[in-house]
Amino acid sequence: MEDPVATGRTLHPRLVEGEVRVIGDRWSPRVHEIKAFLSRSRASYRWLDVEVDEEARALATVVGVDPKQSAVVLFPDGTTLVDPDIRTVASRLGLEVEPGALAYDLIVVGGGPAGLAAAIYGASDGLRTVVVEQDLPGGQASYGAMIENYPGFPKGLSGSDLVRRMVEQAERFGADILVTHRATSVRADGEDRVVTLETGTELTSDAVVLSIGVSFRWLDAPSCRPLVGAGVYYGAATTEATACRDQEIYILGGGNSAGQAALLLAQYARRVVLVAIESSLEETMSAYLVRRIRRHDNIEVRLRQTVVEVDGSGHIEGLVIKHLDTDETERVRAQGLFVFIGATPQTDWLRGAVLKDEEGFIYAGKDLRDDGGTRADWPLERPPFDLETSMPGVFVAGDVRHGSVKRLASAVGEGAQVVHFIHQYRKKAQRPRIRASMANRT
Repeated sequence: MEDPVATGRTLHPRLVEGEVRVIGDRWSPRVHEIKAFLSRSRASYRWLDVEVDEEARALATVVGVDPKQSAVVLFPDGTTLVDPDIRTVASRLGLEVEPGALAYDLIVVGGGPAGLAAAIYGASDGLRTVVVEQDLPGGQASYGAMIENYPGFPKGLSGSDLVRRMVEQAERFGADILVTHRATSVRADGEDRVVTLETGTELTSDAVVLSIGVSFRWLDAPSCRPLVGAGVYYGAATTEATACRDQEIYILGGGNSAGQAALLLAQYARRVVLVAIESSLEETMSAYLVRRIRRHDNIEVRLRQTVVEVDGSGHIEGLVIKHLDTDETERVRAQGLFVFIGATPQTDWLRGAVLKDEEGFIYAGKDLRDDGGTRADWPLERPPFDLETSMPGVFVAGDVRHGSVKRLASAVGEGAQVVHFIHQYRKKAQRPRIRASMANRT
C-alpha cells in the first residue's frame, strides 16, 4: 500500500506527471527543504535515503555526486537537478513562478487560508486577482496532519488537502497563484497601490490584502539553529514522519498543532514525548486531541518542562530538558525534535507603510479610531473600512491582524469579508475593473 505521508497527489492539475525522486541523506537540511516543498505542493515524490537504499547510492554515482553532501532531484522526464533552489524546483513542477500580469484589481500578499479565501471571493466577483506567496499556498494550516474541527468536514481532512481544494477553487475563478516570491514593500502611488517583489518586479493594483499570517516561533536554545533540518523541525511532521520509524521523538509545544503532530508521529516512532510548559494540556489544546493522546500507549506527556539545549554534531543526538518547577535539568537521547511553540508576525518589511502594534500585528478598522474619532495615522476624512489598514486601499485579513481570532475558520471568514470592503473602497474611488488585455504583460 502506498504510504500517504511519503508520497502525495498534485496540488495543481498542470503539475508534472509521474514520480519525482529525491536522493540524499536524512540529516541534510537541503534534502529536508526539498522534501517539505514537494510534500506541501502535493507533487508525487519518493525519497531515497542513501544510508539504507542501494538504488539511491547507484543513482547518485551515475549523476556523479556525493549523495552525503548533495541533494539530487530526479524528474520523470530524466531531468536531474543537484542542490537546486526551491524556485527552480517549483518551475520544473509547473507552478507559477512569474507573474502573468503587472496590473491587477486585487493583489493578495500571502497565500494562507485568509489570502486564498480573499482570492476566491475576489476572482469570483470578477476582480483580476493575484496571490503573491513567498513559499507555497497554505500557511501554517498546510502543515496540519489532520484538521477535525473545520466546519463541513465531520471526518476531518489534512491541512494540505484543504489548501489544495482552496487553490483549485481560486484558480477555477481565474486567480493567479504566484509562488516562491516575497513582497518587500507596499506603497501608494496616487490612486494605485504598488507591491514590490524581491526580484524588483512591481505589481500595481487598486487594492491590496495583507494576509501574510504568522511564522513559527524559533526555539532559543544553544546549538538548535544549526540543526534545523537535521533533526530539528518546525511544522514538518508530515514530511519527516516516515523517517522517524522506531525512533525516539520529542515534540515541544502544548497547542493543537503539537497534538496533531504527536498523533501522526506516534504511528511511526517507537516513542513520542510531548513536552509542554503548561500545567495541563487542557489549557491550550482541544479536548478531542487530549483524549486521543492519553489513549496512545507510545505517547508520553511531560508537563511544566521545556527544551533548553540541543545536542548533536551534524544531526540531533539528544536534548536537555528543564523542569520548570524545580529548575532541574536532565539530558535525554532524541532522534528528532519537532517545535510548535507559537508564532510571530513577519511584518518587518512593512515598516513605515502601515501602523502595527508592538508585536508587529497590523492595526485596521476600528483599531485606527480613538474616542475622539480617527487617529492621526489615518489620512482621510472618511473613517477606515473594517479591515482597512492605515494606508487607504490596503487591507488586512487573518492571523496577522491585531486582535484577530487565531482560528482557521475565522481567517477564512475575514478573507471572504475583506472583499466586501474592497468593493466599497473601489466604488468610492470609482475605479473600473481591469480588462485582461490591459493586464497582460507586453
